[in-house]
Amino acid sequence: MSLLHYVERLFSLDTLDTRFTRSSWANSGGSGSVQPTRIDPAKPIPGLDTQDAASRSWRTENRGREGAQASKWLTPEFILYYVVIIVALPLMFKSVYDVSIPSHPNYPKYKHLLSPGWILGRKVDNSDQQYSGFRDNIPYTFLLLVFHPLLRRLYESLRPFDSQPVPSYQKASRNARDLEADARLDRRVRFDVGFACVYLVALHGSSALKVFTILYINYTLAKNLPRSYVPLGTWILNIGILFANELCKGYPYAEIARSLLLWDTTSQSASEEKARQNWGALLDSYGGLLPRWEILFNITVLRLISFNLDYCWSLDRSGGSPLEKKQLDPSELSERDRVDIPARAEDYSVRNYFAYILYSPLYIAGPILTFNDYISQSRYTPRSISRDRTTLYGIRFLISLLTMEFMLHFLYAVAISKSHPAWEVYTPFQLSMLGYFNLHIIWLKLLLPWRFFRLWALLDGIDPPENMVRCMSDNYSALAFWRGWHRSFNRWIVRYIYIPLGGSRAHGNWGKARAVVNMLAVFTFVALWHDIQLKLLIWGWLIMLFVLPEVLAGYMFPKQRWQNHKDAYRVICGIGAVGNILMMMAANLVGFAVGLDGLKGLVHGIVGSYSGESSIVAPFELFSAANVFPGLVFLITACCALFVGVQVMFEFREHEVRHGIKLKC
Repeated sequence: MSLLHYVERLFSLDTLDTRFTRSSWANSGGSGSVQPTRIDPAKPIPGLDTQDAASRSWRTENRGREGAQASKWLTPEFILYYVVIIVALPLMFKSVYDVSIPSHPNYPKYKHLLSPGWILGRKVDNSDQQYSGFRDNIPYTFLLLVFHPLLRRLYESLRPFDSQPVPSYQKASRNARDLEADARLDRRVRFDVGFACVYLVALHGSSALKVFTILYINYTLAKNLPRSYVPLGTWILNIGILFANELCKGYPYAEIARSLLLWDTTSQSASEEKARQNWGALLDSYGGLLPRWEILFNITVLRLISFNLDYCWSLDRSGGSPLEKKQLDPSELSERDRVDIPARAEDYSVRNYFAYILYSPLYIAGPILTFNDYISQSRYTPRSISRDRTTLYGIRFLISLLTMEFMLHFLYAVAISKSHPAWEVYTPFQLSMLGYFNLHIIWLKLLLPWRFFRLWALLDGIDPPENMVRCMSDNYSALAFWRGWHRSFNRWIVRYIYIPLGGSRAHGNWGKARAVVNMLAVFTFVALWHDIQLKLLIWGWLIMLFVLPEVLAGYMFPKQRWQNHKDAYRVICGIGAVGNILMMMAANLVGFAVGLDGLKGLVHGIVGSYSGESSIVAPFELFSAANVFPGLVFLITACCALFVGVQVMFEFREHEVRHGIKLKC
């Protein structure tokens, strides 16, 4: 294999996640390949249209290629774009490096936020508290990455399939392969529950009891409430948990003990009262590796809701197994079928519930896997998992990790933004690049934990969705950006919130208004789920606000009307995309980096001179626009550079379509 071919495979979509390539479209049933079903819990599973083998093969090979345009990579237009990119990229890095050196005037203000590094004697910007927790524990997490799968292999070698107890009614109704799959599920779930209990206590210490209590309450609600009340009860309980965890700060045992003392009306001596207060403080002292369990519990809430609603919707399925109706092979299901087709009634057990909620590789940060998908993959190993693909995925993770290390050693964007610097000492270009690389570090600090835990799951035989589909700099659409950013969360929202609310299926003005209201509900939940803070609520509403112009532009400039003017349409879309990018950068800087006040400082520094602060201009400077309006000149130049980048993004999408890949992000 040539080096070029290996690099191409390493960075291919198929290595990232087979769900993006044609290998994930076909699924073999008892009577051949079938089309994946729609994820729509509000409707029964639709029937299937039969096709002959030749027709299915042609459709699979040519899916998405219709309408693809000829390649533009070697046209004069794109050669000009390459020149712009070759000049711009080094300048972008240099602008932030120049303000990250000890000789810069602002360096003393953030020097205390830097830590000793290991690359060329440079200090490292480890000031982001969220990422530093992951970075500082990388050696231990890698040991866990190796230890957990090896421990499972050892457990499986000591407990082979033929030693698994199988009920007599199952033996009579299922073939040998199904019995082996049931035994595999039983063995995996037993190990997952046992390991999760130890893992949870190690992570949260005595607070593990609080987690188990919440899990038990949620399971009891799903099983005991009437079916029609389960969805509403589930949402009320779990949103209430989000608020209660935040307001009560994780329910410290010391506070619980103090509350019990207030309710106890019997007279006590001072020593007895002190002893009863001390037991709470003693339990709090055993907090584990991550004492603030409530911060991590937000991701667990999504799994609690997934189990309850998957179980509730399974009660609506009647008239036999969907697998038998559709003649599907349960070991060859597509991802959509694994999600949409409910598990067996007996699979919604308390043991499977705890195994799913507390599945160790995905417990801390995801990616998010639905209960139906977890049970299906635990029963049958997905064909998407192979040693070669997992190895390539691991190499991509290491490359991303080293990229982050390089940026943190040479570009101190996070420390600078945290130090509340004097923005006026920076040029407009430097200010914009500080904001840009701040966003890139946010992207990487989320990507690395997600990919690490997904890699751990892949090594363990479970294939969760990839969370980050595209690089942050390869996005021009607000709608597509949110489909690809935290993708498993986006798919969870579509399945459990957007579709049950009605989605965008209604027609006419009422349908459009309803779709907008549904999107507002979605982004409000997303903001509150991340954290109950005003700046994140503002972030969620800003995202909603910035999505609307793109939706309206789609109605005003429908693609079908521009089929004979594709180049003009590409230019119009490019101009709109530049505005989209600027708005997305602003919203994410508010939500995850500098906040609203910090964004005001950045914008003021970039375009302040354009706003009229320097109204007196010498006569000889009148014809020097760069001196009179440096912010305006920079803004126009930046928009032109973004336009170039957008055109390259468009061509990358066309390149994917020419290869039969059509993503919605």
